[in-house]
Amino acid sequence: MNFIDIINKKRLNKELTTEEIYYFIDRIGKAPDYQFSALMMAICLNGMTHREIADLTGAMLYSGDIIDLTAIEGVKVDKHSTGGVADTTTLVLAPLAASCGLPVVKMSGRGLGHTGGTLDKLESIPGFNISLTQEEAVKQVNDMGVVIMGQTGKLCPADGYLYKLRDVTGTVQSIPLIASSIMSKKLAAGTDAIVLDVKCGSGAFMKSLDDARALAAEMVEIGKKLKRSVTAIITDMNQPLGNNIGNTLEVIEAAEILKGNLKGDLYEVSLTLGSEMLVLGGIAESTEKAREMLDENIKNGKGLAKFKELIVRQGGSPYVLDDYSRFKQPKLSKEIYLDEGYVHAFDTEAVGRASAALGAGRTSYDMPIDYSAGIVVNYRIGDKYDKTAPFAVMYSDDKDKIKDAEEIFTEAVTIGAEKCDKINPVIEVIR
Repeated sequence: MNFIDIINKKRLNKELTTEEIYYFIDRIGKAPDYQFSALMMAICLNGMTHREIADLTGAMLYSGDIIDLTAIEGVKVDKHSTGGVADTTTLVLAPLAASCGLPVVKMSGRGLGHTGGTLDKLESIPGFNISLTQEEAVKQVNDMGVVIMGQTGKLCPADGYLYKLRDVTGTVQSIPLIASSIMSKKLAAGTDAIVLDVKCGSGAFMKSLDDARALAAEMVEIGKKLKRSVTAIITDMNQPLGNNIGNTLEVIEAAEILKGNLKGDLYEVSLTLGSEMLVLGGIAESTEKAREMLDENIKNGKGLAKFKELIVRQGGSPYVLDDYSRFKQPKLSKEIYLDEGYVHAFDTEAVGRASAALGAGRTSYDMPIDYSAGIVVNYRIGDKYDKTAPFAVMYSDDKDKIKDAEEIFTEAVTIGAEKCDKINPVIEVIR
């Protein structure tokens, strides 16, 4: 078998065999980068069939470790988001679903660019440890139902290699490559079923609804071919999901939802995802019943108690959830006022970049972040804004960062004279 023949075959828009796909994945570390780059471009331009994508997912899946979660009792259900701004659903639904009896093993990542990372949010809690071994994670879930941690072992090294090439060769925007990348990592994490939150809009990877639908459908198809139960929910990212953007700020918003003090879009998406998780896990027979269970465990405090238990088990201080002043506090704040009118649109990616500019995000994985930095946005699409209150408040330790972030943020918001409709955060479900 010859790598150049495989490149030419895909360049001519022909279907690769299973053996050819496994062959080129096996050549990682042996063949030059430029051959893989050429093949990624051919795939990006010509696409792949459902069978090819499933084979590519399988080849990347078996390129490294596969976590064994069989020692955990019950059906293990994972949740994955394609990334957005103020997307704090994991901090709400992981403890909440666990409080209903679902074993939750959540491997999360760090933020990069305009999107936040769950691990960064958790590390804003003093003492919280995200570095657990597989054995520690299994024991924790069997003991108290939930773990949220960083990746262990060498999961899907082939995907890591290919993604670095895609990032510098203009081949990131390819549904076959995106779908196989996401699903190989999720399947390697060892869970029995997966709920996917596919974001759509100005702050999402998929800007159009058609692309989001295509990606969601492809990942559900991969799950079917590889014998996993997968549900995809397309959700809106044309405005920040929550009102708080930034690490400590997002932990606080999640806590307020679990205390029963907040509803809104973050609450709605969290419970929609959580309901699907409970159904796939066999905890509830319908999403309606599952939602009732989740709501009840907000009202009776079991969800919040499970979040505190999670924090204690992973070395953190649960007292920050009762007294937010125990978090690192920002040195500076600034109220942001905009023109009066109705909120028509956000450039959500730019809003995320504004938060990162304040110090809440990073542009490289080794860049330090300021846990206290971020933005609280007080208005949403469809709201009338009349300057009686600030449109947003920015927090940082650096006045120059606030100045830069304000310039980005004010350009990211569109306000008009005409009324406009509010946005439903849940667009559709694909099973």
